[in-house]
Amino acid sequence: MKIEKSKKMAMFPKAIFGDLKAAANAKAAEGIKLIDLSLGSPDLPPDEKVRKVLSERSALASSYGYTLSGTKRFYEAVARYYKRRTNVDLDPNTEIIQTMGSQEGLVHLPMAFCNKGDYVLTTNPAYVAFDAGIHLAEAIPYYMPLLEENNFLPDFDAIPVEIAEKAKLMILNLPGNPVPALPNEEFFAKAVAFGRKYNVIILHDAAYSEFYFEGDRPSSFLATPGAKEVGMEINSLSKSFSLAGARIAYIAGNAEMISIIQELKSNLDYGTFEPIQEAGIVALDNAEEITDRLRATFSKRHHILMDGLTKIGWNVTPSKGGMFVWAKYPNQEMNDIDFVYHAIKETGVVMVPGIIFGDAGAGYVRLALVQKEELIAEAVQRLATLSVVHA
Repeated sequence: MKIEKSKKMAMFPKAIFGDLKAAANAKAAEGIKLIDLSLGSPDLPPDEKVRKVLSERSALASSYGYTLSGTKRFYEAVARYYKRRTNVDLDPNTEIIQTMGSQEGLVHLPMAFCNKGDYVLTTNPAYVAFDAGIHLAEAIPYYMPLLEENNFLPDFDAIPVEIAEKAKLMILNLPGNPVPALPNEEFFAKAVAFGRKYNVIILHDAAYSEFYFEGDRPSSFLATPGAKEVGMEINSLSKSFSLAGARIAYIAGNAEMISIIQELKSNLDYGTFEPIQEAGIVALDNAEEITDRLRATFSKRHHILMDGLTKIGWNVTPSKGGMFVWAKYPNQEMNDIDFVYHAIKETGVVMVPGIIFGDAGAGYVRLALVQKEELIAEAVQRLATLSVVHA
C-alpha cells in the first residue's frame, strides 16, 4: 500500500521540539542534569481549589455527556472576570465562545473568515499556530516585522495599502510568544482605527495577559473604544491558571463574529469536558488570588534570567511581562539553530531557536520561565561557560 501525505501537509513544517528533545535526551544519557527552558508549559500546579472541583466533578456519573459548547455558567464566569479585571462588559449569551484551548481556536479561526487568497496580517516573529491556521484556510500571510527600533511592536503604517485592502484578518499577541512586548492603549487604538479603515478583523491573543511583573495590568484589547466593533480577544486558562493540559480557552468580542465561529465549531467538536469547565469557573472567580501568587513566582524567575543573561553579555530584549525571555546570544557567528544544539551539548540547557518563529527571529533564542529560581540561576551559570565556535 502506498501512503502519501496530502499536498496541504507541505504547509506544516515538522516542529523542532522533537529534535530538541532527542538532543537533550542524548545529553542526559551522559549523566548530565538537563535544564529545560524550551516548552512554555507551566511547571506550577493549578490552585488547590481548582483541582478539588475538577476531582469532585469528575467523580460524578452525570459529568460524562457532551457539553456541545461552553456552559452558561462558564460564560457568565468569563463575563464576571472581564468586568472585574478590565472593566469590559460582555454579554455571556452572545459575545463569548469556548474553544478547546487557544491553539485549537487560533488554528481554526481563519477558516471562519478567510477565503483562498485573502491576506492575513501576522507578526514576524510569531507563535507558530498563527501560520498553521492561515495556511489551513489557504489564506496568504503578510508578515509585520517586530523590530527593536519599534519596541518590538508592529508598524501599521508600513503595511502597503494594496495589502491592507485585501486583508481579512490581523492577529496580534501582546505580551507575546516569543517576543514579550507589552501593548498600550495608544497601540490598540491604532489597531482599531486600522480595522475600521480597511474592514479588517482584529484578533488579539491575550494568553499572557496575567503575566505582568511591573506596574499595572496590560490593557485588554476589548477595553479600547470601538474594539468590539472590529474584533475579538482569545484567552486561555493554560498559562494564567496552570491549566495547560485541561485545554480550555475562550474567544470574546464582536457578537456577529462569535456567531460565525460558533457555526464553524458546531462541525468540529462536542465541547470541553464539563468538570474542566467547572474548574475553569473556580479559576476565573478566584483570579486575583491565584494570579497574584503565580505572578510573584514568575516575576522572580524573570528578573533572575534577565539580569543573569545581561551580566554574561547577552543582548536581552527589555520586557516587563510574558512567560519568555527573548535574547540575542553573544556568539553570533553561529546561527541560532546551531547555537541551541551547541548549548545543549556543552551545558545541558535547552532553549528554542528564534528562526522557527519567523526569519526576523534569526540570531535570537527563546527561554521559558518554567524552572525553579535556583535552576534558572544555574542555567545562566552554565551558559556563561559556553565556548565560542567559529563558523
